[in-house]
Amino acid sequence: MKNINWEELVFSYTETDTVIRCHYADGKWGEPYATTDKTIQLHVAATVLQYGQAAFEGLKVFRGEDDQIRIFRMRANAERMQRSAGATYMAVPPVELFEQMCLMAVRENIDWVPPTITGATLYLRPVLFGTEPKLGVGPGHEYELVIIPSPIGPYYRGGFGKMTTFIVTRDVDRAAPRGLGPYKVGANYAASFRATEPAHAHGMDALFLDAKTKTYIDECGAANFIGIKDGVFVTPRSDSILPSVTNDSLRTLAEDLGIPVEVRPIALTELSEFQEAGACGTAAVISPIDKIIDADTGVIYNFGYAPGPVFTELYHALQDIQYGRREDVHGWNTIL
Repeated sequence: MKNINWEELVFSYTETDTVIRCHYADGKWGEPYATTDKTIQLHVAATVLQYGQAAFEGLKVFRGEDDQIRIFRMRANAERMQRSAGATYMAVPPVELFEQMCLMAVRENIDWVPPTITGATLYLRPVLFGTEPKLGVGPGHEYELVIIPSPIGPYYRGGFGKMTTFIVTRDVDRAAPRGLGPYKVGANYAASFRATEPAHAHGMDALFLDAKTKTYIDECGAANFIGIKDGVFVTPRSDSILPSVTNDSLRTLAEDLGIPVEVRPIALTELSEFQEAGACGTAAVISPIDKIIDADTGVIYNFGYAPGPVFTELYHALQDIQYGRREDVHGWNTIL
């Protein structure tokens, strides 16, 4: 392993040895290859620049206590990228190609997989984007798929024990109904910055409501909302929310542990009945919420000053599978 201070890593980019690239042209994908060149020569009229044809993924690689390397739920990420590509009329990468490139990225950068005890992981960022020069409005016919590996620390410094405050935003819509909300495309994140950046400046993050009625919970910053109400795991159902692989994993584990699960619309005002609340995603895993502030109404929803018992159990159950401490009964890990 590289001789770096793993414990000091945050969720940011650290350059590794290689990236993996593959080009699509003339109706077919080429052969993927590793390169030490982290730059891309791109035409100024490329469709990624002109019309925002770009999608990405995020998945983690863990070094277990048995020193085995595990990639978590690689296929689920491949399938989600396929949906994002289809929604933006880009070439759809085959699952097998996506998986091959992720495996190449890990093997090429194996020394960058952090030790188990540090809390750091190797993060893979697959990016798909249009490269064909085009000024006429419409999708291109050439694309690039790149896998970027980078060791990372916790999304929020302090990890799972760090409580996060959210503030309700009504003047920014993250995604319109039947828009690009359920797809992991760059436009979703750029659209959220007008709310998240001012919130971050005050040590908080933004809670988005549905764009149509401003009544129901949409997403927490760049993550899914999850909550515990009277012992039930509850998460929103909405066509505007990105289906989170982490959320899906937590729901499955909750059912394994005998915790009821509900996926349904959640009214903002219902938060007063929740005992635990959190944001979940690949980067944060679970980020427990201490309170949600509705500045427009003056209402503050409080959930305590430490992670609740249900989230704590689910967090450790998921981490145990990712690090090989618990049997992977669902076959989520790919072991190198």
